Parts: sequence; structure tokens; C-alpha cells
Amino acid sequence: MANLLVDERDVSFVLFEQLKVDELCRSEPYQEFSRDLFEMVLNEAQKLAVNDIQPTNVIGDREGCRKEGNEVKVPEAFHKLWKLYTEGGWIAMTEPPEVGGQGMPQSIAIACNEHFVAANPAFTTFPGLTHGAARLIQVFGTEEQKQKYMYKMYSGEWAGTMCLTEPHAGSDVGALKTSAKRNPDGTFSITGTKIFITDGNHDLTENIVHPVLARIEGAPPGTKGISLFLVPKYRVNPDGTLGEFNDITVGGVEHKMGIHGSPTCVLNFGDEGRCIGELLGEENQGMRIMFLMMNEARIGVGLQGLATASTAYLHALKYAKERIQGVDIRNFRDPEAPRVPIICHPDVRRMLMTMKSLVEGIRGMIYYTAYCGDRARTAKDDAERSKWMGFVDLLTPVVKAYSTDMGFRVTELAMQVHGGYGYIKEYPIEQFMRDIKIASIYEGTNGIQALDLVARKLGMGKGMVFMSFLGEVSAFIESAKGGNGDLEEAVKLLEASKNAVAEVAMFFASKAKEDLRVPVLYACPFLELFGDMIVGWQLLWQARTAQERLRAIYEEKGASTPEARDRLFQESRDAAFYAGKVAAARFFANTFLTLSPAKAQVIKSGEKAALEIPEGGFATT
Repeated sequence: MANLLVDERDVSFVLFEQLKVDELCRSEPYQEFSRDLFEMVLNEAQKLAVNDIQPTNVIGDREGCRKEGNEVKVPEAFHKLWKLYTEGGWIAMTEPPEVGGQGMPQSIAIACNEHFVAANPAFTTFPGLTHGAARLIQVFGTEEQKQKYMYKMYSGEWAGTMCLTEPHAGSDVGALKTSAKRNPDGTFSITGTKIFITDGNHDLTENIVHPVLARIEGAPPGTKGISLFLVPKYRVNPDGTLGEFNDITVGGVEHKMGIHGSPTCVLNFGDEGRCIGELLGEENQGMRIMFLMMNEARIGVGLQGLATASTAYLHALKYAKERIQGVDIRNFRDPEAPRVPIICHPDVRRMLMTMKSLVEGIRGMIYYTAYCGDRARTAKDDAERSKWMGFVDLLTPVVKAYSTDMGFRVTELAMQVHGGYGYIKEYPIEQFMRDIKIASIYEGTNGIQALDLVARKLGMGKGMVFMSFLGEVSAFIESAKGGNGDLEEAVKLLEASKNAVAEVAMFFASKAKEDLRVPVLYACPFLELFGDMIVGWQLLWQARTAQERLRAIYEEKGASTPEARDRLFQESRDAAFYAGKVAAARFFANTFLTLSPAKAQVIKSGEKAALEIPEGGFATT
């Protein structure tokens, strides 16, 4: 095991054997790249994560952040790390060279970022938000705004945040009260308070550019009247140097359950009436513009779920191999039987297989989503581009919600494998659990992701995006039927799961006309049902690829009997790895996909007890 963050062998397998991302190099804009270059970049990411980022994780957790005046002091170790990270050009690795990036495929970047997030999820919020804010300027900003802000953000000289939430308007963004008053010079005076602002006014960089949602005086109510403004911590002089402080004060730093190295702040804009912002894009288009950053952030949060689950699983696997306790179940009546590592115990193996299948399947789902973005960039025509971007849009809420829900479950199982040791700070699992929980809450709670999936994404293109995606899964199922031995039953279970997803989508479409509350009530269960199917598809895709490799190894080594193959697994890491992929797909299909028809039946029952119970019926307090 090379490290306890990410399984390097599995990353390589998903990228180059399953998705075959090196084939992207045949098309613009990736023709200057190669698999060798991709592997070199991945190796550098691993070294940075293991050698430099990971050691700061516990430090950041225990040191935390503190408010000093109108600035937030982050863990001291983060300053050197920021310098290393930004000098390596990691913030803008997917952006074109003309803006300071390397033009890398998103699928390679997502794999690099999995290493970074697994090493220290709190630290990676800083470059993640900075990239998202800079890209807003790249896409919607004027040339002056790009020169003024974007280049310094992509280089890491300055940072960025995202300012949406207000005290009285959490997920209900349309109820915000932050106002923007026109100034004679075309700027706006910003007044209001934002809460839960990740990395607000920190001291890692000399300036921070805050994209702030606000309503221009006289604009329509609700989300239709929201505009987006660039509000720097320090104003910028015409020559690019820093000007005066822009009247953004830190009202407080939240005391949180986890990710202590990333400050969560209350920011007050314009308490003294001197906070100046610049309109980004058109007036009243703030929500449409901000969704570009929000969707990027949602995939990033899904990656946080995967990355934390990945390192939790690898720590649990290592512990299970080393912890000696009990005897082999086959010798439980023998008091003299030797004690064995707990990985020999069936229930521990069940937990490890649950973790393995979820981590590897979710990795496939997230990497595939990034790969769809790459395919859109290499598309030859608008129809092909629309298809792949439609898949990205469809999968984004599932990536965010399913990955974080199941990531928490994986981390919980990792703690269970550790037993009492997992609950104490001597082992890192308790920090992993504290750090990962926020992922199902911020960037739109998972309930909101489910509503987005059901209310918006299923109906994209009059339902054709969803049906086209199911068509991809159906094509795989047809190609995988027959002659797959160990996978034959699993393929049938995937087909049943896919059919269950389609049936519920049709049920929602018909039910929405009768009682819209029912699709809303069952949106979260549907997202889980859909996520199970996607992960099952990814695992079977991986298993089918692995099975082909395994057959070639058997033939090469003359391993034609079960005994010979068992010996081969001891001698060949590749053979054992590929066998593990087949086992994971079978396990997930039998453990998760068998439940899909029942989950669909629960939804289609339309049971409304949760809606009909009187409020007083929940409890008599």
C-alpha cells in the first residue's frame, strides 16, 4: 500500500483502463498531452499530498482558526503549504495557458484533487473556492475585471470565496437582504451580512475577492432580482496595487464540529457605508452566473465525500490486517487455536467490502462525470457537446449528495472496524468523521440536491437527457449479457435497478400533475436509488474490464484450476487487484442493487403519512 490516502492502482485503473482518458489526446484541446505526462502529473500530486499536505491535517485540526480584528488567522503551517501549492500551478491546472493554466483534462485534475482533499480537506477549500471565483470572472467578467482580479487569483497571489447565505435566508437565497446602491462612477455600495462564509477574510493572501449576491435597489423580489458583485477585501488601485480597506468586517468565526483549519465566518459588508463592489455580468442575472461556481463546488464537495471515505477505508484496511484478536471462525471451539488478524473475521470482511465497493464505485462515478466534461470539450459538434454537458448537469446533484451520504457511511464503518480505538484521537478516524459530515450540508443540503435532480434535471430537454443517460447504461447491460460467468447475475440486478429508476421517474412525471408533494417527499430516496444504479454500473464496467485482463493473466500463467488461481493471487498483485474488482461488483450488486425494486416500490406507494401527521403527533413536548 503506497499511501493511506488514495489507492494509486485503482486511480490508474479507472483513468486508463476503464475510461481510457489517454485517448482524449487524439483530439483538441488535449493533443499536446500523453499518458506519460498524465502519469507524471499524478505522481507529483501524490508526492505533494503525502509529503506536504497530509502532515498539516492534524495540525490544522488542533490549531484551528482565530479572529484578530478584521482578519482571520489560519493555521501557521498552511502558509508554507499555500506557497508550495500555488507555485506548482495546481489552482488553474484545467484552465487554458492564456489565463495561466495548463489546460489539463478535468478527469486528470479530479484525480489529483482527490489526493489533495484526502490529505487535508480543510486546506483544499482555499484553492477550491479561489478557482471557482476566478472562473466566474473568466467566463462573465470584463477584460478589465480579468486583468484586475482573475490572473492574480489563478496564480494564488489573491484568493476567492463565495458569499450567498444570510442569517434569515439559508437555502432560501431569494429572501436575501444584502443591498447594492448605484454610485455615479458605475460601482455599487454594498450593505448586508453573510454567514457561513468559508475562508472569509483569511491571512493566507494579501487580498481576497468575494463574489457577493445582492439586490440592486428597485430590483424584482426573489431570485429574479439578484445580481452578483465582485467585492475585494482591499480595493485595487488603477495600477493594480492594493488600495484602502473595503469595509468588510469579520463578525465572528464559527466553532464547528470539523474542518477546523478552514474558517467559517460571519462577514459584514458596509457597516461604515464604504464597501464598494463591481457588477459581474448583467443585472438580475446573479443566480444564473453563480450556478457556474455552485455546480463546480458541488462536484468538489462530492469529491470531499469520496476522498475522506478513501482514506478512512485504507486506514481501516491497514488496521484490520495488523490488529490481532480472536481466532478463525472455523476454529472457534479450539481454545488453543492461534489468534488471527481481524481481517479474517467474516463481519469485518463484510464491512471492508462495503467500504471498498462504495469507494471504488463512487470514484468511478465522479471521474466519469469529469470525463463527460472532457468529452464535451473535445466534441466535434453542438449535438455531441450538448449530450456530454447534459450528463454533467444530470450527475452533479447525485455526485454531491450520494458521495457525501455514502462517504459518511464508509467513514462510520471505518470507525467500527477500529472499535474503541477509532473513537479516540490516537487514530485519525474520529477526525475524518467530524470533517466529512459538513459535506452533506454545505453547497446546498443533500435534500436540495435531490429536489434539483427531481424538479430540474429529470426534465432537461423534455426528459431526453435522462433517457439518453439510461440509454448508455442499457447499452452496457446489453453488451455485458451472456458469457460473463461470475458477473451474469450482477448484470441482471443492474438491469432491474435501471428499470426501477425509469419506473420511478415516470411515476413522478404522472404524480406531479396530481400532487406535487409526493415527488418532493420522495426526492431523497429517488436520488439514493439513482446513485445506487450509477455506482453499480460503474463497478460492473470496472469488473468487466478487469475480467478481460484476468483471463489474459490466467492464460499467460496457465492458471486453469481454482487452486492455481489461488496461488496466482498470492504471487501477482495485478491478478489479485483484478479479482478484487470482480468481487466488489458482485458484492455491491447483491448488497445494494437487489434492494432497488423494493426502494422503487416504497416510492411508488405514494404513502403520505409523513405529510398527513399533525405537527402535535411528532411529540407531545
